[in-house]
Amino acid sequence: MKLLNWIAFFLLPMAALGQTSPTKVMVMEIKSEIDPRTNRYVELALEHARKTEADIIIIEMDTYGGVLTDAKEIVDKIMDVEKPVWVFINSDAASAGALISIACDSIYMSPGASIGAATVVDGSGEKAPDKYQSYMRGIMRSTAEQNGRDPKIAEGMVDESIVIEGIKEEGKIITFTTSEAIRYNFCEAKVESVEEILKRNNVSSYEIDRFGLSATDKVVAFFLNPFISGLLILIIIGGIYFELQTPGVGFPLAAATIALILYLVPYYLNGLAENWEIIALFIGLALVAVEIFVLPGFGVAGISGITLTVVSLILIMVNNDAFDFHFVPTNQLLYAAAAAFGGLFGGVLVLFIGGARLTESKSFQKIALMQTQDKALGYVATFFPEVMKGKRGTTQTIMRPSGKVIIDDKLYDAFTRGEFIDKGESIEVIGEDTTSLIVKKA
Repeated sequence: MKLLNWIAFFLLPMAALGQTSPTKVMVMEIKSEIDPRTNRYVELALEHARKTEADIIIIEMDTYGGVLTDAKEIVDKIMDVEKPVWVFINSDAASAGALISIACDSIYMSPGASIGAATVVDGSGEKAPDKYQSYMRGIMRSTAEQNGRDPKIAEGMVDESIVIEGIKEEGKIITFTTSEAIRYNFCEAKVESVEEILKRNNVSSYEIDRFGLSATDKVVAFFLNPFISGLLILIIIGGIYFELQTPGVGFPLAAATIALILYLVPYYLNGLAENWEIIALFIGLALVAVEIFVLPGFGVAGISGITLTVVSLILIMVNNDAFDFHFVPTNQLLYAAAAAFGGLFGGVLVLFIGGARLTESKSFQKIALMQTQDKALGYVATFFPEVMKGKRGTTQTIMRPSGKVIIDDKLYDAFTRGEFIDKGESIEVIGEDTTSLIVKKA
């Protein structure tokens, strides 16, 4: 009995301590267009939740949707999480946002919020072909079934032809308000905040950890801007050009290499740059190099290299699926093309206008050898100990037009500018050419 008392003495405080340990709640946000950047954000957030051993994950949502492929990947990530994942629709969960919400274990909505309208549209905003609608219907149906929600209603958020008595008539798409979503089991409750969600679930002691991108990820996101991409392309072109102009300096090539890394890595990490697109870019650059160094001129290699380089730069910036641009918004495609062509033409413009000024600047001359051995400055390759121009002598041989002359009792090789001079004639030196003198008849 005494032993049991001692065990109870030590275990009871530990049990009490365990009971008062706060529940770890991680809150993440989806409040923008669903695209590769959102996909990466969700992946990083869920990884953070796993590392911090969060007990509950809450997604605060306000989105009109986005790219279907990225939404499906986000759904798969959420479905694989073992801990409870709840969503708080703080305004809208349309299209892909509705799909992600249905994948969560519990749905909570604020007053005036909505969920639904999940018809698939292409990059121009028009309804996508039926194969995409069928794919979306299947995902919505299976996701709703897995989480105990009516699959027919989920399908009705996509297909306007479905009829559900008392809920949906033909020709319309389901979009639920908060009260409608509660009535048809697509929302647990109407709430005002994340704290109210926790209160409704009897979570009184908790720690809220709001996930935010790290400084590194913010830098990566910064370089995804098409304007920044255009500047990086300009630096790449300028760096390569100035390195070719002043080989051995190293700084221009280093700048071009860093710019290329800053251009490719953010798009690759966010799932935009595919391996084949990066390979195509390097093949294009290699063809341009072949045109410059191996096959001078402007032929097939140069044209092919420039075309492949420009196309791959554009493809890297947009979320195409092997040249399928159905889900690429038209404005994104235009921004990517503008960034690529703007960077290329801007680079060429800088080369023509700023190239000469840069090489003449004092800063550039400190790191590059700019002096030339100009004859006017006294840099002359000659074997004559004194200035010979203007001196007179006689021909030792016939000048036809080259031969030998005697000046000051010394024998020199000489030649005329096409003039024939007989042996023994008087001559005058009019110039020097390395080891020979240039003479004329005096």
